[in-house]
Amino acid sequence: MDVTFLGGPRPQRGVGVVAPFDFALDRELWRWVPDEVSLHLTRTPYVPVEVSLDLARLVSEHETLHDAVRTLTAIAPEVVAYACTSGSFVGGIAGERAMCCAMTQAGDLPSVTTSGALLEALAELDVRRVALVTPYTVSVTQALEEYVAEAGVVVTGCAYMGLTRHIWKVPYRDVAEMARRAVDGGAEALFISCTNLPTYDVIPQLEAELRIPVISANQVTMWAALRRLGTRAVGPYQALIDPAARQSGPVLPDVPALPALPEAQALPDVPGLPDEEQQQEGWT
Repeated sequence: MDVTFLGGPRPQRGVGVVAPFDFALDRELWRWVPDEVSLHLTRTPYVPVEVSLDLARLVSEHETLHDAVRTLTAIAPEVVAYACTSGSFVGGIAGERAMCCAMTQAGDLPSVTTSGALLEALAELDVRRVALVTPYTVSVTQALEEYVAEAGVVVTGCAYMGLTRHIWKVPYRDVAEMARRAVDGGAEALFISCTNLPTYDVIPQLEAELRIPVISANQVTMWAALRRLGTRAVGPYQALIDPAARQSGPVLPDVPALPALPEAQALPDVPGLPDEEQQQEGWT
């Protein structure tokens, strides 16, 4: 069969993605990407450390980022994204900017990180008060709160899961329940942290239910990277991406509320936070 008349394959523009070694949601990233863009993923080297501030520091070392970006240069992406929230907020705003500089120097191309993209998305949506949901332990969650506060954004509420592994296995219903616990009347948006936490399908439902923009780690990472290409991410009924959803709110036909769960932790506002070693059974 002669297929020369097809004339393909279609030209592609490349986005390089550096992800932590345990990243498991490649397919979710692709869902935000238009047909004319390809993702090229590489991972940081394995280290025998569970999700923690220590791991965040290890997977964001400049030498590690340099080596990862260098592996992508042969295929000539137009932008590179570091897809890890904790790894890009653990050093504060100055640390995040230094990471971008290190990646840009390694590959001579524009660079974004998840936490930098978060602040960019909050500015795009004109949000100054945000609620947070994380799968992390107390200390990692507090580091995120400090990062957001450093940018001048008020954290109105926060809920966390206390996980140190297997974050990609958390079902949507658990993410939705934590979102409901985190949001109060003062939040202008909700951010769901961690690029290993599935969020694509839950965002429209939560926006319809909570009536505020809902942004997630993978969403803002892809949105910011694709912006550098001058193209748009794909995300129907997502306020950050879909202008119609942003202007009039999500319009979804009779989306049923997900059932509430009896056991979920809310980050306490009093002294005596629980020991990091006391993780929730059943989440991992």
